[in-house]
Amino acid sequence: MKMTMHIDEDLLDRVIKAHGFSSKTEAVEMALREMDRRSRFKAVVKKGMGFTPSQLAQSVEPDYDLLAMRVAETPKKYGKPKRS
Repeated sequence: MKMTMHIDEDLLDRVIKAHGFSSKTEAVEMALREMDRRSRFKAVVKKGMGFTPSQLAQSVEPDYDLLAMRVAETPKKYGKPKRS
């Protein structure tokens, strides 16, 4: 669908460069998808998924050590490689 919008060109250019989008349309669509994802995530968190505190406590392995897992992992680089 075609639309006419007033968008801050500098902001749009920064977003396109920072995230490697190939078009303005791609950048705007991704921004809309992200805003939608965030609002749906907040709704799920607010609803609480219907678990009681004891059910949530039982859903985690008692011997699970998050810090030990983080130390054992090799750090990953996320995102697209920056162009020179």
